[in-house]
Formats: sequence, structure tokens, C-alpha cells
Amino acid sequence: MSESTEYLYDPIQTNLLYLHRVTTHNMGTFYHRHNAYELYVFLRGNVNFYIENRCYHLQPGDLIVLNPEEMHRSFALDKNEYERITINLKKPYLSRLSTATTNLSACFDYRPKGKGNIVHLKNDELQQLLQLTNKLEQALASDDYGADIMENVLISQLLLMTNRAFQHTDFVPTDIMPELVRRTMDYIESNLAGKLTLTHLSEALYTNSSYISRQFNKHTGLTIRAYILSRRIELSKYYLGEGMSIIEACYQSGFGDYANFIRSFTKLVGISPGRYIRNGCNTEH
Repeated sequence: MSESTEYLYDPIQTNLLYLHRVTTHNMGTFYHRHNAYELYVFLRGNVNFYIENRCYHLQPGDLIVLNPEEMHRSFALDKNEYERITINLKKPYLSRLSTATTNLSACFDYRPKGKGNIVHLKNDELQQLLQLTNKLEQALASDDYGADIMENVLISQLLLMTNRAFQHTDFVPTDIMPELVRRTMDYIESNLAGKLTLTHLSEALYTNSSYISRQFNKHTGLTIRAYILSRRIELSKYYLGEGMSIIEACYQSGFGDYANFIRSFTKLVGISPGRYIRNGCNTEH
């Protein structure tokens, strides 16, 4: 597999992207993230879903929320029909739909990164949600007067339902991420600023480096090198947001080459570090 970073950042071009898909191949996406929130509804199939350093085997009715910082991937384990609905929403769009007392992005933002992403809907709740998504599909395909207003109304209803589901859930999904892959991710996260090589990982995890690489690639769809690059870019974004200069953020994030940092940041974030700062450390401006 290529060590290209093109799969790590999948930008959403519109305020609202709605997809209802059915596929029949036993394959999945690479670990990636978007510049938008994602609402994901699992309907049927034999699928593992990865979020950061966790993995879940999905059940029909599982509802997942993801914010732009959360790396994720889905993987179909066989050729049975895999049906899901994904809705991507830009932050400014959600802000416009929200009010002073009702923050529709709460379910995406107010939880620890990579945790609390899943609720399981009962059958009546799932049917209620599908009624809304069916109406949304119709509104999105319509040129009738008021169709755009109806889109906003239906998205608001979906997000109200989603936020209420997350506020009242006691559902705890079973994490099936292999321990070696989780430990690899955790070690990388704790040592981003320093030297990170397969030799370091092998010594720290007491495991053959080739085996670590194979297992990591199997479960993430990425090489370790590409994953480390992505995490370092995320760390540099945090430092830039805290007021560090570009050159300071570069070296504090573990980059040894400034030009490589500028190229990598621009490719993964979609804009240069300088523009990112000028935008108030926001890719949406």
C-alpha cells in the first residue's frame, strides 16, 4: 500500500452531503477524517467500524457521530449487502441551525475524542429516524418551492433526535480493537514530538517490527509512517491554535524538516499553516 497521505484528509465540499449507499464488496475505507461533522447510520451488513484507537462490530440501528478531528474507517468483512446512511455537515451550517439554548453540534463536540461515539437505536427509534431521512432524500431531490427550507427543518429534527439519544443512552459498545494495534497507537500518541521509528516501536512493544507493521496496516488501512504524519499534523494544529509560531509548531510536533512540514500540513489540512493561522485556526473560513 502506498504511503501517500491523500486518503487521510477527505474534504467535504458542500454544507450538507447526504449519501444512502448499498455495496457488496469485502473492503473498506482507509483511516481518514473530514472537515465536517458526520452522522452515520448502520442498517445492515457484516462491518467493523474503527474510531481512533477503538473498533466496533456494528449492529443494525447503531448511530455514530464523528467530529472533524476523529480518524475513522469502516470495513466490510464479507460480500453481504452493506447498507448505511452518512450525512456530513459543515460546522458553520450547524451553527446557523442552532440557537442560543439549543446547540445541535453538542453530540459531536461535548465528549472525549474517540469516545462516546455510538448509541444503539431501538426499532421504533430507527424507524422514526428513517422516516426523517426518507423525507430528506425527497427534499434534496426536489426543486419545489421551499425544498431548501424543508432540508433545514429535517436536518434540525434529525440532530434533535440524535442529541436526545446521546443524552439519554447507557449503551456501552464492545471494543474489539486488537491490543497490539491499540498499544501501537497509544505509544505513537505519547511520543509524537520525539523520534518515532519501527525500531523504537518494536523495542517499546517487545514485538517484531514487521508483525507490528502488518497488523497496523490490516486494521487501519495505513502504513505506520502515514499515521504518524497525520497525528503530528493534528498536534501542530493544536500548537498553532495556542499561539505558537509556525516554525515552533513544526519542531514541537516532531518534524525535523520545515519544508516537509509545510507540504504535509497543506496536503492534510487543505490550506497552508499561514492561512490556517489567518483563518483563526479554522479551515472553514
